[in-house]
Amino acid sequence: MDLGLAGKKALISGSSGGIGEAIAVSLAREGAEVIINGRSRESVEAAIARLQAAVPGAIARPLVADLGSAAGCEAAISSLPADGLDILVNNLGIYEPVDFFDATDAQWQRLIEVNVMSGVRLARHFLKGMLARGTGRVIFMASESGINPAPEMAHYSATKTMQISVSRNLAELTKGTDVTVNAVLPGPVNTDGVGTFIANLFPELSRDEAHRKFMRENRPTSLIQRLTRPEEIGDFVCFIASDRASAVNGAALKVDGGMIRSVF
Repeated sequence: MDLGLAGKKALISGSSGGIGEAIAVSLAREGAEVIINGRSRESVEAAIARLQAAVPGAIARPLVADLGSAAGCEAAISSLPADGLDILVNNLGIYEPVDFFDATDAQWQRLIEVNVMSGVRLARHFLKGMLARGTGRVIFMASESGINPAPEMAHYSATKTMQISVSRNLAELTKGTDVTVNAVLPGPVNTDGVGTFIANLFPELSRDEAHRKFMRENRPTSLIQRLTRPEEIGDFVCFIASDRASAVNGAALKVDGGMIRSVF
């Protein structure tokens, strides 16, 4: 299936590793020009090298900026033309397990700044150009935790709920155009960070055994009973970014392995 993404320009925030990198690879395979973002030149260049090894001939451009800060977003925006972006994937996000009573104001504010405001700032700028042209895609990488709060991460879950709300609000601005704004809600994904975090919960077990135990005991409603692979998320986002998904707008799209027990 040709997704019609050849020649499209896509910015994926936080794409020097994990889900963001997988999304960039999927988009590049479809012929999109991808902008790889990270906080250090070394991490961005390494990600581009991996991407071009996986997708020979891929066009990938670096964006070294801390998009989790207002200054970083401003610097990034000034370096990219507002009317030259076809796809914006607000993927940047951080998490930390902490007891609700121990989480400080600073920890709450940091997660809101990175997980929510990065996407708000980028969308506030690039969505205008898309609306002016009448076409474009904005995708917020939220989480199933946004509607199924993780008890060990109240502040993280709250930011993911905020992302879903912002996404729907922005979708309302697209009425009558070919611009869409959607939120994607993955379940636990087997990235280096998440995989290590889960393995550390059960240090007496092998990594694979720890993952199975986590899904069995901590996420028992999962129907697939495994961590989702990053490339599965990347391919799904790639479809949502394409013209083939032009009727999908204002949606919160679960890619959670059936973990959320709901008919909606």
